[in-house]
Amino acid sequence: MSKYLAALVLAFAVSLPARAFEPFTVADIRLEGLQRIAVGTVFNYLPVKVGDRMDAERSAQALRALYRTGFFKDIYFEREGDVLVVFVAERPAIASVKFSGNDDIPSEQLEDALKRIGLTEGRVFNPSMLDTVEQELQRQYFSLGKYGVSVKSEVEPLERNRVGINIQIAEGDAARIFQLSVIGNETFSDEELLGETQLGVPSFWTGSKQYSRQLLTGDLESLRSYYLDRGFINFVIDSTQVSLTPDRQSIYVTVNITEGDQYKVRSVRLGGDLIVDEAELLPLITIEPGDLFSRQKTATSAKNITDRLGEEGYAFANVNTVPNLDEEKREVDLTLFVDPGRRAYVRRVNVSGNVKTRDEVLRREFRQMESSWMSTERVALSRTRLDRLGYFEEVNVETPLVAGTSDQVDVNYAVKERPTGSLSAGVGFSDSQGITLNLSVSQANFIGTGKRVTATIDTSEVTKQYIFEYTNPYHTLDGVSRGFRVFSREVDAGAANVSNFVVNTYGASIEYGIPISETDRLSGDIGYENTEIIEGDDVSWVIGDFVDKEGNQFDDFKLTGSYTHDTRNKAIFADDGLQVRIGTEASVPGSDLEFYKLNYRQRQFVGLYGPLVFAYTLDLAYGGGYADTARLPPYEHYFAGGSRSVRGYQANSLGPRDVRTDGSGTGDPIGGNARILGNLELIFPNPFAKNSNNVRFSVFVDAGQVYNTVEYEDVPDNVVPPPAGIYLDEMRYAAGFSLIWLTPVGAMQFSLSQPFNDKPGDDVQPFQFTLGSAF
Repeated sequence: MSKYLAALVLAFAVSLPARAFEPFTVADIRLEGLQRIAVGTVFNYLPVKVGDRMDAERSAQALRALYRTGFFKDIYFEREGDVLVVFVAERPAIASVKFSGNDDIPSEQLEDALKRIGLTEGRVFNPSMLDTVEQELQRQYFSLGKYGVSVKSEVEPLERNRVGINIQIAEGDAARIFQLSVIGNETFSDEELLGETQLGVPSFWTGSKQYSRQLLTGDLESLRSYYLDRGFINFVIDSTQVSLTPDRQSIYVTVNITEGDQYKVRSVRLGGDLIVDEAELLPLITIEPGDLFSRQKTATSAKNITDRLGEEGYAFANVNTVPNLDEEKREVDLTLFVDPGRRAYVRRVNVSGNVKTRDEVLRREFRQMESSWMSTERVALSRTRLDRLGYFEEVNVETPLVAGTSDQVDVNYAVKERPTGSLSAGVGFSDSQGITLNLSVSQANFIGTGKRVTATIDTSEVTKQYIFEYTNPYHTLDGVSRGFRVFSREVDAGAANVSNFVVNTYGASIEYGIPISETDRLSGDIGYENTEIIEGDDVSWVIGDFVDKEGNQFDDFKLTGSYTHDTRNKAIFADDGLQVRIGTEASVPGSDLEFYKLNYRQRQFVGLYGPLVFAYTLDLAYGGGYADTARLPPYEHYFAGGSRSVRGYQANSLGPRDVRTDGSGTGDPIGGNARILGNLELIFPNPFAKNSNNVRFSVFVDAGQVYNTVEYEDVPDNVVPPPAGIYLDEMRYAAGFSLIWLTPVGAMQFSLSQPFNDKPGDDVQPFQFTLGSAF
């Protein structure tokens, strides 16, 4: 009714000026009342020109044209001789749009919603838009389930014919699901189906049954997938009713479905143009005869085949699954129809965004070459290799078709660089190192060459070290790396809960690394070390006996080697992939001390349901002496306990200790030549915030112990030497809860654990934390 009334008023307003003068020929046009709007803009919309015949019909037409612009709240015409005078009153301009009370939706999102309906700063203000504004904002909140939202708009007049619009929002509480019902299910129970939804069952991650339109849409798709993945190929959601209680706080959702019959797969075949041999494609199909029909398995099979064709250059291949139903037997024959399309080759590989980093640093990571067939696998691998460099915050890739062709593409990589150099000073704390101070000058991408240069000063109660390192990851074009390292280190073992002695070491080494595949690498270095042992008061008999027999200063030349296999998707907070490292270290024959150390470490991440991740770690280490050195030097011993090995026990406290029959022993840990560490973790994101990129929670079980496997000979009479051997019943365990938080001052790790299988004399420490790195 209001629309018809407005139209009637407008028609009446237009008709009045139309009778204000007799027809005449326009000799000139003059505009009156303009403030902000340009004269040319009005003439552009005015359908009357000099020389036109002006009459009542033309006058009404001109008024309608100017009113339609929305620029003016009043318009009328007058005649002065043969001059047409157009009088206008401009609508005010919008100077500002401000929101208050919007906690759940950011102002930027609300501003974008209003821009879509034409209300934004600088635009002409039309009072009739306020109703539309309130409706649009209510729609935004309704999508979040906030049906009790109240939106009020106030218009504040300002100078120079402007207005400010103040929008006050009372969000209210979100409506919650009182009842979610599924009607028509015969095969599966309500509990089974509702367990697949987020709205049907209270969730720790999304809130207890809080309604939103997006969640309902997702739940309907989950129901559809549940049936289609279990053979119900004709499943249909007939309707969905959403009812709101009068108080707008509770919602009833009813979903009506038709299950249809359950079908088994009778046969699976390939059709179409099989570019790749059928015998190679068939193993990529994950659904087999005898299986229940599954949309997920058919989609996975199609993707596997598409990816395989992409490796051969068929970047635009399609695989469509065509089902043929036998309704009587409730069986389905599946044909995966392959359309490879045209084979595409790469015209150019382009890079943009690398302001500091040289092109060659990026291009040597590419596995997709120009003027070769395009491989989706090589394009993705190239992007992954750029990500792993650590030089870029973002790496994006596009493969647009070259204009005017049907078989050529460009591969465009766009990167956003991050700072790779740092001058940092910091302070930290850990249960094993105490308070730490550090100063580090580092450039991971030295003047854009990809070479790494680092100088570090690191001090703590336990360790004081000074290190200079240089690494060229591409010493050769094949990716062989070379690096140099010079260091000086002082370790106060007494401050680390070990016996009272100090080890001073300085040395240098040169390292080479050789890639043997995209995920595997061999590394080795040769170095020189000078080591001095300084005994303190009440030193353990192991140190005293070693110094008496071997001396306290040694010159050793060391060879180290390692093999690394790494398929993790991220270096920090990985949630998928495996990392294996096998390492060896040995002093060369002729050194003052002749010994070796072996290490095997494996850590794997497995994605579970949703954001949950299972991880496990196995760390095995063993060392010994050879030739004239009877055993592993005690300052090279392994230790365990603390936040980086077996949580719940004091740092370095596990394993053999200094024990004597007369009670004169220090009781300090003396370490051992063998160590076993294990860890199981269930990792989950921050339940208190949506963004978990810098926080990770886990529940864990740690296990570990240090052993001595070589009999001690010629020990003093009052010494009780540790037994030789590995005894699994001596393993120590702890279970608990852990939090890792990446803060501006470095990574913080908190753990609260309960040790078990602990023995009298063990130094338990249920709460532990580590804070460190630069700020």
